[in-house]
Amino acid sequence: MNRLYNSMEPRVMDDDMLKLAVGDQGPQEEAGQLAKQEGILFKDVLSLQLDFRNILRIDNLWQFENLRKLQLNNNIIEKIEGLENLTHLVWLDLSFNNIETIEGLDTLVNLEDLSLFNNRISKIDSLDTLVKLQVLSLGNNRIDNMMNIIYLRRFKCLRTLSLSGNPISEAEDYKMFICAYLADLVYLDFRRIDDHTKELAEAKHQYSIDELKHRENLMQARLEEEQAQREELEKHKVCFCPQTAFVEHLNGSFLFDSMYAEDSEGNKLSYLPGVSELLETYKDKFVIICVNIFEYGLKQQEKRKTELDTFSECVHEAIQENQEQGKRKIARFEEKHLSSLSAIREESELPNIEKMILECSADISELFDALMMLEMQLVEQLELFVDKDTIVNAVGASHDIHLLKIDNREDELVTRINSWCTRLVDKIHKDEIMRNRRRVKEINQYIDHMQSELDNLECGDILD
Repeated sequence: MNRLYNSMEPRVMDDDMLKLAVGDQGPQEEAGQLAKQEGILFKDVLSLQLDFRNILRIDNLWQFENLRKLQLNNNIIEKIEGLENLTHLVWLDLSFNNIETIEGLDTLVNLEDLSLFNNRISKIDSLDTLVKLQVLSLGNNRIDNMMNIIYLRRFKCLRTLSLSGNPISEAEDYKMFICAYLADLVYLDFRRIDDHTKELAEAKHQYSIDELKHRENLMQARLEEEQAQREELEKHKVCFCPQTAFVEHLNGSFLFDSMYAEDSEGNKLSYLPGVSELLETYKDKFVIICVNIFEYGLKQQEKRKTELDTFSECVHEAIQENQEQGKRKIARFEEKHLSSLSAIREESELPNIEKMILECSADISELFDALMMLEMQLVEQLELFVDKDTIVNAVGASHDIHLLKIDNREDELVTRINSWCTRLVDKIHKDEIMRNRRRVKEINQYIDHMQSELDNLECGDILD
């Protein structure tokens, strides 16, 4: 069942491999020759076939942003990765590889057909976001637990399933179990499920199915109730919950009651003449203070949310504007670059060709500098928000306002707010670092692609 390494060395999925694959699979004859001369943009490719190439690692597919069909079968791939940008993918074939874990598919929300046939997978999971999945091929793997079938009930569009060649397919009740628990399935192991088999399976497992449906209905009802509560809170602009405002259990007598729950001495004092009335008065005033703190906390949370929304909007606008500027620069460059390549191909004098190639190289370097300059400008702008002193001062001001609270509660509140602020700042900083790294990588990959295309242009071929 394992995929064997052949005599070839493992290969890297680089630009040369991708360009060759696109060229081989593109139109031939006159249209194909014209496409090769003008250059094929990876973003325009809808189908890509990369089977039988001894590929070890999936990489460099970020440029195929509109790809709908990807064939990576019969390689030596060990991990599903590098597919996060292929959000339009509908059909994916990773059969006959060395994959052990299902992962890296979260962004492929449009995927309808997935083949992982003949790998080393032992568990069906991490497919939750593939809500459009219709065909799933997992035959010849290492799946040995029938509970994996229960997981597949969440895929309402699933109609075709292949699990033959797994240890579970040897179980006596294999077919009946699947037909019972996946009632909407049409094909199992490449054979159509007849109505009689479905009826027998349902009758055999009716009790278990009814119990499972009952639990699923309860879970669904709870989820719907929670969703309704969230919508109701949003409707009345009370979406600011006490937990995230750090004032939970302060909108009543909870804190006061907890103070006296284990206070045996206080309870004894309450039996003294007049103390009971004084205690009730104290409780009323104490609860009023707690409720005021509670309401203040919700208002502060609303203020924080508004500030965070404004911050996020500004960051988004800054990134969008930066990217738009980069796209405009790239569009102008590509228009000029394609024209320059055509001019080089048509030129017959070698000195002129060399001069034009040098000019193209200079244009590529200029584009790199311009894109990196845009990225650095964005980094400098976003670094202005990572000002810990400002946040610490805000926390200090909040601390002064909460002086009416009892000491223990105040310590807890301030500690949690400080922790929240620290996590927020760290998250903003880390998100920016990761975004910057991804952008720099994209710029370098694009520049390398352009430079590689120019470097591969041989003067001898042009003169011929």
